[in-house]
Amino acid sequence: MRLFKFSRPAPRIAVRLLTLILAITIALSASAIYAAPAVAADGQNPPSLREQPKTAVHKVQFQSSPATPPNLQLLALRGPELPADTGSFVTAAVDRVGPAVVRIDTERTVSRNIDPLMEDPFFRRFLGEDLRSMTPRQERLRGQGSGFIIDKSGIVLTNAHVVDKADRVTVTLNDGRTFPGEVQGTDEVTDLAVVKINTKQLNLPTATLGDSDAVKVGDWAIAVGNPLGFDNTVTLGIISTLKRSSAAVGIPDKRLDFIQTDAAINPGNSGGPLLNSRGEVIGINTAIRADAMGIGFAIPIDKAKAIYAQLAKGEQVSHPFLGIQMIALTPEMARENNSDPNAPLIVPEVKGVLVMRVVPNTPAEEAGVRKGDVIVQIDGEGVTEPEQLQNLVENSQIGQILQLKVRRGAQIKELAVKTAQLRDF
Repeated sequence: MRLFKFSRPAPRIAVRLLTLILAITIALSASAIYAAPAVAADGQNPPSLREQPKTAVHKVQFQSSPATPPNLQLLALRGPELPADTGSFVTAAVDRVGPAVVRIDTERTVSRNIDPLMEDPFFRRFLGEDLRSMTPRQERLRGQGSGFIIDKSGIVLTNAHVVDKADRVTVTLNDGRTFPGEVQGTDEVTDLAVVKINTKQLNLPTATLGDSDAVKVGDWAIAVGNPLGFDNTVTLGIISTLKRSSAAVGIPDKRLDFIQTDAAINPGNSGGPLLNSRGEVIGINTAIRADAMGIGFAIPIDKAKAIYAQLAKGEQVSHPFLGIQMIALTPEMARENNSDPNAPLIVPEVKGVLVMRVVPNTPAEEAGVRKGDVIVQIDGEGVTEPEQLQNLVENSQIGQILQLKVRRGAQIKELAVKTAQLRDF
């Protein structure tokens, strides 16, 4: 009894033990209640009607206070989820026009001069007639370029230099079909040509022509063609500048204001389309500068739209012509020239277009235009730049009389010039 009495806990300790036991019991009950919503949410053990209010309350508490907080570092490393790849505007543009882009293969025969030694009787005596007969007299030259179909009847637009003097033209479509082509018309001044293929009533894909006047510097530019013989090649860039004159580009025999782009235009791209971001043709790839990296030029499509119908009919495109070589003149340039004792001539100190040379047997010579004249007006409109004068002449008619106002020394003269066709000289 004493031993039992000795082992009996003190009243205070008993109270503490009882309190601890009650706390553990309550905690275990609460854990069971908190676990009930999770089971119900899984659909494995739906709560009873009596537990539904408690389940709803504890469910909200469980979602707002998760037991394991998310790892923010892992979330930062994971990054945002990217949407599925749906292509780009370049893909859409090429899908729209690509089937209408063609490869143009050309062949032409050129005659080669016979070595003069083979005509010399002395060498013929020792080398023999057989060696002379082996000397090639003709050679087949092959070329390649690009083009694009603009009409379902088989009208293909390309560069004039692509089909220049070609005896045989072959057009290969994007899908591999091949057709013989016939050059309907060419215009060397604008470097444009129309080739016709016999479609045999086939439904051909066509390219949509855009508006080159609406193009702005900084717009996307997509060049499509067959550079270096690689079919269906696409390059991307932007419009670098507009209305770059052919004289500034280094092609003085053309009458064009080019679209300049940094989209790669390589040999073989000539004649292919230059597209905007909507897949519309805004230009025709035509020229590259060998001494510059990443600079290409395209003929504005509006120029082609104005004359391709004439070319398709085999008609000659009108290019009125005066017959002068000219530069822009300012008073400062004139004073600098006149102050030089070795200057070949004294020019008026005015702003205008200085005539540097008059081509013989041309309308300008017949009208009395002379080297050193400064043209200041055409038909009452002031001119200060050669490009401005050339555009006024280009927009006139063959055989039209243009009234020139020129400064010749201290005199002012009125000259009447009758334009003629450029190819006639």
